Amino acid sequence: MSKEIKVPAVGESITEVTVGQWFKNDGDQVQMDEILCELESDKATFELPAEATGILKINAQAGDTLEIGAVICTIDEEGVAATSSPAEAPKKEEPKSAGPSTTGEIKEMIVPTVGESITEVTLANWLKNDGDYVALDEIIAEVDSDKATFELPAEASGILRHVAQEGDVLEIGGLICKIEVTDGAPKAAAESSAPAGASPAAASGSTNYATGHASPAASKILAEKGISAESVSGTGKDGRITKEDAQSAQKAAPAPAPAKAAPAPAAEAPAPVLGSRNERRERMSSLRKTVAKRLVSVKNETAMLTTFNEVNMKPIMDLRSKFKEQFKEKHGVGLGFMSFFTKAVCVALQEWPAVNAKIDGNEMVFNDYCDISIAVSAPKGLVVPVIRNAEAMSFDQIEKEVVRLAVKARDNKLSIEEMTGGTFTITNGGVFGSMMSTPIINAPQSAILGMHNIVQRPMAVNGEVKILPMMYVALSYDHRIIDGRESVSFLVRVKELLEDPTRLLFGV
Repeated sequence: MSKEIKVPAVGESITEVTVGQWFKNDGDQVQMDEILCELESDKATFELPAEATGILKINAQAGDTLEIGAVICTIDEEGVAATSSPAEAPKKEEPKSAGPSTTGEIKEMIVPTVGESITEVTLANWLKNDGDYVALDEIIAEVDSDKATFELPAEASGILRHVAQEGDVLEIGGLICKIEVTDGAPKAAAESSAPAGASPAAASGSTNYATGHASPAASKILAEKGISAESVSGTGKDGRITKEDAQSAQKAAPAPAPAKAAPAPAAEAPAPVLGSRNERRERMSSLRKTVAKRLVSVKNETAMLTTFNEVNMKPIMDLRSKFKEQFKEKHGVGLGFMSFFTKAVCVALQEWPAVNAKIDGNEMVFNDYCDISIAVSAPKGLVVPVIRNAEAMSFDQIEKEVVRLAVKARDNKLSIEEMTGGTFTITNGGVFGSMMSTPIINAPQSAILGMHNIVQRPMAVNGEVKILPMMYVALSYDHRIIDGRESVSFLVRVKELLEDPTRLLFGV
């Protein structure tokens, strides 16, 4: 009986793929789930596993372009029964006797649903190697979505088998790895089986293909530099050529060029260039690609304008100096500027509801609550966690929530729920030294307030020149829903509340 292996569906917009490289030859015996070849689409490179055990018959050659659903190869399942069963019997018994007791169950782990609007994720990095023993609920990998990074726990105890590689883009529900379930396998048993798995004699066909083979990212770098993969020694698992190996090779590649150029006519030799001329490429993360796409979308689809004002920060700074020690002693958190700005913004939003609204089709949606998004610069990009119902929170509650969200953002621990929603955004470029900027609206919101650095400047006060700590503030807004009168009045109201913080206590 022959099993037809067809090109799988890899995405809604992908209609064809190209056969990149075969790891098995025509007529070879292959095992179930063994990697046969690489397929390349216009969005990603992925591996094709065997769907049965038997003798491989290749129908498409490397470089061929196939439509989704086309037969790429067949596997003769009857052939393996006649030729391989006597020879393979001891091979199958050896792992069972040498390693921990195996139940025979294979647990397939798929990419979980992480949010309504998220359709694909990127495998950031494996925390456990292929062949490692993993315990139930042990974290085995990190996965990036376009909104956050989350951890993937093991769904069973047993031996881990990688299916997807680091950097692969997977759809929700896509197969990411498999676990060969074991009965209470001790850690020592897993360690004792590691040397056997590492030796060439005991290595299975699923790891042989990696030797001297370049990963998709490494292949692209080597192709751009015109370097053959055979001339590069791999340092990855089982001799696989990693991205770092390819980058090292490209640095050494220009060295022969000057040697060949030396015999060229001396009269036309260019002047030597001092310093390094190396370049490096990095794949954009899902988060970075989504941020880029949304920022361009906002610029193209909204009538965005920015209005500016300046705030005398001396009253707030005096209050902080006077009460910061008592505030921290009582509430266990420092008194920062963000709580003052958040409270002032909430008051102004309730007085000018259009600034707290959004456009939904042909309707305007007005919110009677203030969910304030706080822009935070995280290691993997800009994120905007949300403070829910900030209008009902006290100063210490706001400060505690800001600290909690900022810490989770820097540790890449924010959940999807903590980053969705929001009716208005505050961003503080002043912490990086920005004097003035025009922040971009965080869609589907209609406005964003930008804070900047505090600078001592001479100001005219009652006919006298005084040196005051001043901050420029900017409000970017969607002119389709917010008029100039509303935007300017909103920013003036925020200025009044900040320059006289006692107004926040009495609501005037």
